[in-house]
Amino acid sequence: MRLGRIRKMSFAEVAYRGHQETAKLIERVAARDRYPDPAVWLQGRAPAIATARAALRLERDILPGRFFGGAGDQGSLSAFRERLPAECVDLACSATDTMVGRRFDLLGYRMLSFGDPIDWHLDPVCGRQSPFVHWSRIDALDPAVVGDSKVIWELNRHQWVVTLAQAWALTGDEQMARTCMGSIDAWLEANPPGTGINWTSSLEVAYRLISWCWTLVLLRDFPGLSGEWMMKVVSAIGMHASHVRRYLSYYFSPNTHLTGEALGLFYAGTLFTEFLDAPHWRELGARILVAESRRQVSSDGVHFEQSTCYHRYTVDIYLHFLLLASSNGLSVPRHVVDCVRQMVEFLLAVRQPDGSIPAIGDVDGGALLPLSRRRPEDAAGTFATAAAMFHRSDFAWAANGIAPEVLWLMGLDGLRAFDALDPVPPAGPASRAFPVGGYAIMRNQWDDDASQMIVDIGPLGCPGSSGHGHADLLSVQCAIFGEPCLVDGGNFCYTADAEWRDFFRSTAAHSTLAIDGRTQSEPAGPFGWRERPRVRLREWHSSPQLDFLDAEHDAFSRRGDPIVHRRRILFVKPRYWILVDDLVGTSEHQVDLTFQFAPLQVTLGPDRWARVETPRGRALWVRPFTSAATRVQTSLESGARQPIRGWVAPTYGERRPAPMLVYSATIVPPWRVLTLLLPDADGLTSPPPVRLVYNENRLPAGLFLEDSGETVRVDDGVVLVTRE
Repeated sequence: MRLGRIRKMSFAEVAYRGHQETAKLIERVAARDRYPDPAVWLQGRAPAIATARAALRLERDILPGRFFGGAGDQGSLSAFRERLPAECVDLACSATDTMVGRRFDLLGYRMLSFGDPIDWHLDPVCGRQSPFVHWSRIDALDPAVVGDSKVIWELNRHQWVVTLAQAWALTGDEQMARTCMGSIDAWLEANPPGTGINWTSSLEVAYRLISWCWTLVLLRDFPGLSGEWMMKVVSAIGMHASHVRRYLSYYFSPNTHLTGEALGLFYAGTLFTEFLDAPHWRELGARILVAESRRQVSSDGVHFEQSTCYHRYTVDIYLHFLLLASSNGLSVPRHVVDCVRQMVEFLLAVRQPDGSIPAIGDVDGGALLPLSRRRPEDAAGTFATAAAMFHRSDFAWAANGIAPEVLWLMGLDGLRAFDALDPVPPAGPASRAFPVGGYAIMRNQWDDDASQMIVDIGPLGCPGSSGHGHADLLSVQCAIFGEPCLVDGGNFCYTADAEWRDFFRSTAAHSTLAIDGRTQSEPAGPFGWRERPRVRLREWHSSPQLDFLDAEHDAFSRRGDPIVHRRRILFVKPRYWILVDDLVGTSEHQVDLTFQFAPLQVTLGPDRWARVETPRGRALWVRPFTSAATRVQTSLESGARQPIRGWVAPTYGERRPAPMLVYSATIVPPWRVLTLLLPDADGLTSPPPVRLVYNENRLPAGLFLEDSGETVRVDDGVVLVTRE
């Protein structure tokens, strides 16, 4: 570790990191090439289950009472088969494909082969195998050494083993249970304690621990289960918990890494109370989760990573925490419950009219525990579980029906709670700002055919590394008549390809304004930014007729000219948006006003008009208006590579060409451009007649829409809509 970096650390951080480095050194000296005898190991750490008979009794008689209400409960399984027959078939098919073909759908990749037997250290996408050495000697973020660690870790989370166990519980197919057991046996044989890439991330160790807990409970009625096998897995879970405890991410990644690790400790300490360390695991995990609910979540319920993916990750972590605590009669502070409820309310506010969660920041396709196969944008399971837990009809409305997660996590009690709800849209306004969290949502109604715009008014991610946030200040997304139209580009990868990683999180991949071809902040490795620009919400106003937002940032002022980008947005409900972009500075600049669309048909027309056609035949008309002295060049890019432009990544490892509309000009501030975004329900092929209105300083001040006879003025201190 470099001396300059150490000097920036607090004494507590230096001491904690020093403690971890000492532990690594001791581990390397005492490294073993296989797991110790389970009976001997348990005798010193969990003597109450150090025999096969006691371990089997724990498995079949005790663990279910400490676990989630629906995991293997026969009443819940019967209800599952009756209420969700298609899900039963899907689970069985997915498990069979994994069991027979030994191919895996992971993240955005399909049918990956890791060999037979499975090579647990292989990245089949890059074709690289990570070294088989002590984990502390492996740089898991170096693609030249390990390939893409994200792909390797996704396999080694063993969440697909849980899918096999779920399928066994529902179908009784004993081969699925045997495959579960055999897969865990093979993993333990190939991954001795502390050796290899699968020990490098404490979060991954914790997630694997959670998967094994679910597998054990789901297999409890399998006739082939033995006490000896149970002892082996329980001792491995204990070693996993000890590893997580020793290498918590207090300073490495104090975000969802830390909360996920804490949840793993809470699982181990709550389920396996026979361990002498169980009280410490349980109390430490709970203490971290309680503390981080205040540190990581804003006062208006937004997770500080500035990523909808990691926001939902966090919601799921805390839902598991609350449910597992409740199952074991453990109290949780009220502010944690309120925090989780607020986080679900943000998901509900940002949810798009078609039911999907928009991609904001990094969206990698991972999940805490995918109890049902879902696309990254599908949060129905989270909404349904929260609806049953909080007795919220609006959450049930967002879930759009009972979800498998409710039965797995809450059993028949959860099913009854969900069925008792009358799903209705939220009672509050459809438009809402989260000024502390950093988002504003403009929406005309809660119906499925609503129009919606999401505006990013927050920082570039969490304090410190800003690991999963993008350089997307004042960027917009929108849906028209229920169909997503302007979208976030997503993220294609983390470490495997630096060029693509930097593109997808750059300003050039988002619908905002870029200056002189620069991004709003320069990358500092795959999970950091060199600067943290200031963004400020100046004004927010919402009424049934209009929404108005005024915000600014100084991301481009760091190099000479102290330029400030101010963006105001007016939503005249439900008919159109007007974006007003102002630049204040002193010297000449190249400006790019960009709009990234979903993979839709976009055509360019006269006078800088662009027409976007949705799958249902609706249209969005887009046109910038500026002073006559400004020469604007219009271009449409899709799938370009030099430079990279016009791409979206729906999930990790998957990218598609998609049109990006670019309006470019050379300007001298002060400068202003007004952009009209006009949804067209009839899908007309001719643009609407619109004229620019100037103020006394000859700056664009508004628009006159001839079809409606409306004049809309959005000038300094003035927002006015009048009709002739």
